[in-house]
Amino acid sequence: MRRVTLFSLLLSLAAWLPSTHAQPSAPAGFDGSRDDDLLSFVTMPNTRAIKFNVTQHHPDRISPGYWFVAPYWYFEADPPDGKFMPCQVGPHIYDGDGTLVWAGSCLHHNRNVFDFKPVNRWPDQRTRLSFILQRRYVDDGTPSSKGAAYILNDRYEVEAEVPVTNDLERFDLHEFNVLAGGQTALAVSLRVRDMPLTDLGRPEETSRVASGGVVEIDLAAGRTGQVLFDWDSREHIPLHESDHVLPSSPAEGGGGLDYIHVNAADKSPDGDYLMSARYTSTLYLISGRDGRILWRLGGKYSDFAMDFTFSKQHNARFVSVNATHTVLSFLNNASDDFTNQEPTSAALVVLLDTVHRTATLLRRFPRPDGGLSRMRGNFQLLDEAGQGFVGWSEQGYHSEHAPDGTVVMEARFASPRFNSYRSYKFPFRGDPPQPPALVARAFDRRDDESTVSTTVFHVSWNGATEVAHWRFYARAHPAAAPVLLGNVTKRDFESRFAARGVLDWVSAEAVDRAGRSLGWSAVTRTQRTAAARPSAVAPPTPAATPRPAGPLHTVNGAIVGAALLACLATIAGMLVFKRFVRRSYRYSRLASAHKDIIPLDTERAD
Repeated sequence: MRRVTLFSLLLSLAAWLPSTHAQPSAPAGFDGSRDDDLLSFVTMPNTRAIKFNVTQHHPDRISPGYWFVAPYWYFEADPPDGKFMPCQVGPHIYDGDGTLVWAGSCLHHNRNVFDFKPVNRWPDQRTRLSFILQRRYVDDGTPSSKGAAYILNDRYEVEAEVPVTNDLERFDLHEFNVLAGGQTALAVSLRVRDMPLTDLGRPEETSRVASGGVVEIDLAAGRTGQVLFDWDSREHIPLHESDHVLPSSPAEGGGGLDYIHVNAADKSPDGDYLMSARYTSTLYLISGRDGRILWRLGGKYSDFAMDFTFSKQHNARFVSVNATHTVLSFLNNASDDFTNQEPTSAALVVLLDTVHRTATLLRRFPRPDGGLSRMRGNFQLLDEAGQGFVGWSEQGYHSEHAPDGTVVMEARFASPRFNSYRSYKFPFRGDPPQPPALVARAFDRRDDESTVSTTVFHVSWNGATEVAHWRFYARAHPAAAPVLLGNVTKRDFESRFAARGVLDWVSAEAVDRAGRSLGWSAVTRTQRTAAARPSAVAPPTPAATPRPAGPLHTVNGAIVGAALLACLATIAGMLVFKRFVRRSYRYSRLASAHKDIIPLDTERAD
């Protein structure tokens, strides 16, 4: 006959307590029944990073490196509110399998970040990270209210904040391009001013017009953010060159007519500037000496005879430049919010003969799913052989292509709620200054005859790229010598280890592929569960008929509740006393008996 334990009796009593509150509902706009498109971690409970769905078509042809993405919900800054939100948007690093390496979403408390990537342009050859922090919803007078660019070292520490120092109302989120030497960087500008619509054949009308341009910014200490070069389209590119603003477009106030929409800038070894303008579908070469437009590629007034077409392009870059030829790379979006000029978007590499003014297509990587990237995106050449990595933006979709055009990998966010303006792939080594994070919890499983205790470890090290294995230790007290329990191979952002027994003080050690120690977690005390869980499955409880909570029912509930609390207090006292009696000799045997601690659900280091 099954014994009735005190714990099972308490569970039965608890079933009679009256229900006073309904279950809380999920927040509006979010399906609380599933969040399997986000990652969650015991060691970082406030972080919910996005999962990737990855398809590796040719694993042997995928280049090494990490993905650098910056997910966001909405393109514009969100208004502040008092609701708690886990860290989800901002800079993130993933490995080539889609495993999270670093979550920087808490760095700026869920503010949008754009153009996140590694940069190796400094004489010391150390790789930094750079990104643009979007402006605040309301300008509160702080340096970053207008947005700013940031440079982090390989320990994820801020080395430089690059603010807006001229008349611009915000740091434009399209571009932050650190140039060779690391002394200056390029950004793009947006200015909204009143202009007559003479270029559209309506000289009697005036409208707000958004012009665009290129700025070169000083990064030197003491001069950070100072503008060294400032070129604006208003004096050089007429309104009628736009394929977005038409002669019939009505005058606008507020943000004005967005006639050019500059989205990328680069600089040649000769000191001239390459500028991409989405709404003229043109790439411009601008003289760094006098600001003249030296040539146009594409659009209504192209200076080159081309054997290819493109429109609404993004992320134009110099690949190589000499006296007679220039090689460029860029993303041909071939579409915008309303129209498309080609059936699918594609990444292009083109050769310009700047003497004879011809342009030839060298390489084309079409979007693997045949779709259109109507906004945003980027294209990166990974090596001199022509391996390509393309960020298609929507839902974080990106792909890698072999030089012959073969698609070797595709990946996209598991969540449709997020996009990433650009996606990059680079080698990188991250060495975070903070120690690994460790959480250990002990669980009891009771049956009629005995209690089995297990200590479960969860460990992670946000941003550490070199960890290959984890070693786990226990000790009698914080200052005692550690006893090795076992180890596991690191296969995910957060690793798990389980050992039989209740281990009071624990720690974890990160180890690289050569067996060298990289760092230790703090010595942590194991958390105990509030109560054990019975091993037998309780019989199903018949559905009760709802009834009003009358006075008698309320009184009965109060009596039973008081009895339940008294019983729980008695149990707690017994457990504390039992723990006190046993603790005096348990740890004296730990060092000699550690061979009997059996790791569960683990494997040895290989």
